[in-house]
Amino acid sequence: MKLSKFITQCSEQILIEWEAFAKDQVVAARGMSELALRDHAKQMLETVARDIETAQSSSQQEEKSKGMGAKEKGGDSAATTHGELRQLDGFSLDQLLSEFRALRATVLRLWQQQITDVTDTTSDDMIRFNEAIDQAIAESAAAFSEKSSQTRDMFLAILGHDLRGPLATLALAGDCLLMPTVGPDQTLALGARVKKSTAIMTAMVNDLLEYSRTQLDVNIPVKKERGDLLLVCEAALDDARAGHPACPFDLETSGNLNAAFDSVHMQQVFTNLLNNAAQYRADDRPVAMVAKGEAHAVIVTVCNHGPVISPRSLKRIFDPLVRLSQDDEENARPSTSLGLGLFIARQITEAHGGKISVKSSASAGTVFTVCLPRS
Repeated sequence: MKLSKFITQCSEQILIEWEAFAKDQVVAARGMSELALRDHAKQMLETVARDIETAQSSSQQEEKSKGMGAKEKGGDSAATTHGELRQLDGFSLDQLLSEFRALRATVLRLWQQQITDVTDTTSDDMIRFNEAIDQAIAESAAAFSEKSSQTRDMFLAILGHDLRGPLATLALAGDCLLMPTVGPDQTLALGARVKKSTAIMTAMVNDLLEYSRTQLDVNIPVKKERGDLLLVCEAALDDARAGHPACPFDLETSGNLNAAFDSVHMQQVFTNLLNNAAQYRADDRPVAMVAKGEAHAVIVTVCNHGPVISPRSLKRIFDPLVRLSQDDEENARPSTSLGLGLFIARQITEAHGGKISVKSSASAGTVFTVCLPRS
């Protein structure tokens, strides 16, 4: 059987193995839907099949062997789009390349079961197939790297912008305190501004440190001790009020809130959720925090009433360095959002053996829920 015909007729079998490989070998793929796991794989297989059947000159073959073959007309190729989306999904470049290695091996292994002997035609098909896969790898890796560079540059630009504001406040407060005419009332006002600025920068630095750990494949260190989660909630509220003095915060508790947790890191989780809620709330509604003790877990929710977040954005809201879709202005994050706070909150919660989720609707608002096991 011609290889191109085999790819077309047996694409579903190939895709099942592609999907199984991603689930087993790539951490970022766990929890992804079947549609996301198969992202553009079928289109790439169709492109490879067409390429095998397309006549090519020796110069075209040489260009393709270097990963510089002609791209398909009509915008980005399936391989290019696949590379961009895998970067957004949290794959590493090695994991992206391993997908193509698995795809190559799967196709050739399954195809060899369909042929009885090796002829000039089968050898030529195999050569053309490898050339097409190499071209797809080159396009996908280039798109992945470009998207990574764009994300890094955007992150650095936002970081510089966000730090400049509180630093300017600190510098201005320092200049004012040096003036001999500054009285007690002015000193108190300046102290409040300094406290707010340091709270903002402290939260950013903490998130950066935790994010760096995850990028170095170092687990977030969690030292769990039994304690009252109410104290952690109250400390997080103090942090959030310092950063958002104009935002009203409500706290409601019920049941037994004792559990085993790392108080420093759980305070960071709740502070990040409260800061996020304060940033996107409607001006006339408070941010509500509810802590409830259940039989085997403590449930903490943080709710704000603001713009409804679209289902598509909810799927990626916990991803690092992600801003919500700009095609919906009311759901778009400001350009000065690092996109780390919710990612860190998820990492810490999961390190405790817990779960974090989010729902958003016009009636209930946007509600983040942290489920923390008691032991």
